[in-house]
Formats: sequence, structure tokens, C-alpha cells
Amino acid sequence: MATPIGNARDVTLRALDVLKACDAIAAEDTRVTSKLLAIYGISRPLFPYNDHNAAQVRPRLLAHLRAGERIALVSDAGTPLVSDPGFKLVRDAIAEGLQVHAIPGASAALAALVVAGLPTDRFLFAGFLPSKSGERRSALAELKSVPATLVFFESPQRLAESLADMDSILGSRPAVVTRELTKLHEERRHGDLASLGLAYSQEPAPRGEVTIVVGPAAAAEPDFAKADTLLESALEFMPVRAAADLVAHALDLPRRALYSRALAIKTKRDEQD
Repeated sequence: MATPIGNARDVTLRALDVLKACDAIAAEDTRVTSKLLAIYGISRPLFPYNDHNAAQVRPRLLAHLRAGERIALVSDAGTPLVSDPGFKLVRDAIAEGLQVHAIPGASAALAALVVAGLPTDRFLFAGFLPSKSGERRSALAELKSVPATLVFFESPQRLAESLADMDSILGSRPAVVTRELTKLHEERRHGDLASLGLAYSQEPAPRGEVTIVVGPAAAAEPDFAKADTLLESALEFMPVRAAADLVAHALDLPRRALYSRALAIKTKRDEQD
């Protein structure tokens, strides 16, 4: 069940209904969730479910679910299963045929994507990158060829280093660093990876939750030099359209562009004859 990522009023009416009616609440951090419950005057049994105790607590949660109890799973903020251990609980519940329902709401990843002004038709949420630079750079190398906007969570203390590694591995790309989304001191800083990395390296580490949105790599211009050579050869023994189709298929290049080039080559050749 999603909870607010900053502004307590972002909780949904349905989420409040679920919190009031459930038998217990499994929370990533009970102290954080207790504050939200106090704001809305809700009192339900509350216990921790996080990376440190998930292996021990999960069997007990499943037992409660098998007994017909209703458990609300919440993270510190935002939508559970996004960078938290909830996925294993859902996986095991589904494997046992138990009912799982999503109570949608706030998400830092989607909120950052919406305000970034970068392409949203295709995006990849990559979570937190490794804390060590070598491992981080290896992870970024795997993402370099992904044709999509990339969304990351990052620690404020590692922000400048991560931006520098992104610039080094991903290349020059537009990016947006968002901080404290939906809160009083919400910040969005636009630029490219190099300029953002430099700016944050010259400042004290920011406070709060940080989400980085990185634009996709610019599409490379097709290299038609090899295509022209092949078209020259193909036009010796086949018509323009057939030659263009053949070379387009061989080099995975746009047929329309190759047809125009083949036609130009044939016209020039005819004029010289």
C-alpha cells in the first residue's frame, strides 16, 4: 500500500480505509509509519518488516494471511516493493494462492519522472546504484545501451560521485536531480550530467531523499558510407528498389533513405554513361 513520499495529504482515501480496517500493518520503519497513523488518528497493530528481519518475519506474515487476516504492507514512503523487501513477501503469497491487492498512490520515481521534462514514453527504474565506484560504473555500463530515460535513487552523500560516474560511463546526457519531492523544500536542478556533478561536488551534500532522472542517449546518425558501397555493387545487377531493400535488410538501415540514395547513385551513373 502506497504512503506519501513527503506531503501527508498525498495519502489516498482508499489507503486510509485500508489502514483503519486491516488486522495489522507491516512497516519498513514503524517510527515513520507511526507518525502517519497519528496524523490520521489510526491505531492498529504495527510491526517492522525490513531488510534486516524479512527472512524471520515473512513466514509469520504468511501464517497470518493463511488464517484469513488482512495485513497492510507499507514502506517508509511511496509504493512498497520499489527498492524494499516487499517483493519476496508478495512472491511467496502468490505462490501459496493468497490474495494480494495493490493500493496505489505516491511514488518518488514517477513523481521525479513527471517533473523532469525528459522523455516518458519509455523509462527504466534502476533503483539504487552500488555504493562503490567500481561496481557502480559496471552497473552503469550495463545500462548504457538501454534506449530509455533512466531513473535512480541515490544517497545525498554519494550524489556528486554518482553523477560524475554517470557522465563518464553514460556520456553527455540531460539530467535532473530532484530532492525532497512534495515537501516544503522541494528542489529540482536541471542540466547535463557533467555540470550537475560539478555543481554538487562544490557544495555540501544535500539533505533529504534524492532521485536522479537521466535522459536517453541521443540516437546515433546512421553511417551510410558502407551502404553506398554496397548499393554501388548491387545496382550493377538489380533495379533500384531491390538494391535498396537488400542493403537496408543487410545493414538494418531505413529503406526509404536507402531508396533515395540508390536512386541518386543510379541517376548519376546514367548521366555519366
